[in-house]
Amino acid sequence: MSTPTLRVQLRSEHATAPTKGSHAAAGYDIYASQPTTIPAGGQGLVATDVSFTVPLGTYGRIAPRSGLAVKHGIQTGAGVVDRDYTGEVRIVLFNHSQRDFTVERGDRVAQLILERIVDDAEVVVVDSLEESARGAGGFGSTGK
Repeated sequence: MSTPTLRVQLRSEHATAPTKGSHAAAGYDIYASQPTTIPAGGQGLVATDVSFTVPLGTYGRIAPRSGLAVKHGIQTGAGVVDRDYTGEVRIVLFNHSQRDFTVERGDRVAQLILERIVDDAEVVVVDSLEESARGAGGFGSTGK
C-alpha cells in the first residue's frame, strides 16, 4: 500500500506549504499569505495562496487552532475541502472578541485535518430508526 500524498500548489511567492507542529500532530498548520484584519464581533476571509488535493478517500477539514480560540476568541468556519476542489483555500475566521484581530503574512490561522470518508453509503428512507439510550436528546443531553 502506498503512502497517502497531500499534493500542494503554492500560488504565489507569499504562500507557505502546510506543516505539522510535531510528528504526532493531527493537523497541518495553514498560513496566511497576506495581512488581514478580522473586525471585532465580525468575520473575514484570510488568503493562503495555497491549493491542494487531498489523498484518495479523504477530505480536508479546516479546523481552528486552539491557541487562537483560547487567547483571541478566533474560530474557523466553512471547513470542508473536497478532493476535487483545486482553487485557493481561503480561511473563514470569526472573531468572537471585542477587539479587532490582525493577521500578518506567515501567521498560522487554521489547521488542515485529513479525514477518511465513506463515499458509497446507500441512502435508505425508513419509517423509524432503532431505539437508543440517548434517543432524541441533543445539545448537552448526555452531560450534567
